Amino acid sequence: MKKTRFLIAGVGMATMLFTSCIVSKKKYDEETARAEKEKAEKIALGKRLDEQVELNRKLNATNTDLNNTIAALNNRIGRLRDSISNNEGAIRELTNRINVLGDEKESTKRQLKSTKDQVDEQRRRLEQLQALLDQQKQAAEALRSKIAEALKGFTSSELTIKMKNGKVYISMQESLLFPSGSAVVNPKGKEALSKVAEVLNTSADININIEGHTDSIPIRTAKFADNWELSTARATSIAHVLIDDYKVTPAKLVASGRSQYDPIAPNSTPEGRGQNRRTEIILEPRLNELMKLMGE
Repeated sequence: MKKTRFLIAGVGMATMLFTSCIVSKKKYDEETARAEKEKAEKIALGKRLDEQVELNRKLNATNTDLNNTIAALNNRIGRLRDSISNNEGAIRELTNRINVLGDEKESTKRQLKSTKDQVDEQRRRLEQLQALLDQQKQAAEALRSKIAEALKGFTSSELTIKMKNGKVYISMQESLLFPSGSAVVNPKGKEALSKVAEVLNTSADININIEGHTDSIPIRTAKFADNWELSTARATSIAHVLIDDYKVTPAKLVASGRSQYDPIAPNSTPEGRGQNRRTEIILEPRLNELMKLMGE
């Protein structure tokens, strides 16, 4: 009985020991597995930590780049704002300039219209003036033809007839009108003047200017102190013949002396001096419309 109890006890102890061994091995394996798992997790965690560190580094670098980009953009924005401000100022200035130019344009348009009206008026007056000048030229040419027809019996050495500046010039030599040094018109001169008077008395509105001319040789006689007096006296004598003998209207006449100061030929030769000793009857058709237009 006692032996049986020992055997049972031994068996129990062996069973317990075996069971304990089995439990310890299982626990060991579990601990080992847990340790391996923890190690693996630690390695994985370390790897993730390294990845996170690298990610943080990259994020920091990206953040730095972003900060630099933002700073550059802020500078760009500042410059753009300045440019916009300058452009807005320029736009205001241009707008003001456009408004001023608009006012100037309107003012210029008014000035142009006024100028155009003035030009049109001047053109109208010019056309009127040209028409009157043409009329005067025609009247002067008609008068020249009448004078030339009336004086056709006289030679070119005695008188010449020409037109200049719309006027008819009858140039009579001293030999036709006066004895040398005298202001008394001779008979042949009166004959020529009578022919001129016939035309003048049948032609209305003519201005008659009588000019006496001499050569450059000084004269000094009991009657004439110098060439001025001689030339003036001769013009006056012709005026008296036309008025007193042939009834030419006195209001039409002007008599004057030019002495030696309006020569038509050199005074260095006898021929030239002979041409300069002359009396000119200058006839100008008088157009009241022309005088009125020129006086405006």
